[in-house]
Amino acid sequence: MGTYKDLLLYKKSFALAMEIFNVTKQFPKEEMYSLTDQIRRSSRSVNICTVEAYRKRIYPNHFISKLTDVDMENSETQGWLEFSKACNYITEEVYNKLYNLSDEIGRIVQYMISNTEKFGAK
Repeated sequence: MGTYKDLLLYKKSFALAMEIFNVTKQFPKEEMYSLTDQIRRSSRSVNICTVEAYRKRIYPNHFISKLTDVDMENSETQGWLEFSKACNYITEEVYNKLYNLSDEIGRIVQYMISNTEKFGAK
C-alpha cells in the first residue's frame, strides 16, 4: 500500500490547493483576510484531511469520517470559487478549470468512501 502521497486524491488536492494559491495572489488586498484566506484554507484542508484520513484507514468508521471532512472542505472550496467568479476576481475559464478539478476530487472522495477496503480499511 505505499504512502498517502501515492493517493490520487492527495495528488489532485495538492495540485488544486497550489493552483488556488497562485490564482489568489492576484486578488485585491481588501480580500486578504476574507475570501483569499478562506479559499486557501479550505483548499489546503482538503489535502491535509486526506493525509489524516489515510492515517486512520485501519479504522473504517474513522476513515470514512475523515473522508467526509475532505468532502466538506472541498464543497466549501467550490463555494469560494463561485464567489471569486461572481466578484470578477477570476475568469470563467479559470473558474471552470478549478471547479472541474474540485469536482473530480469530490468523485474520488465518494469512490473512496464506497470502497474503503481498497485503501486498507478493514
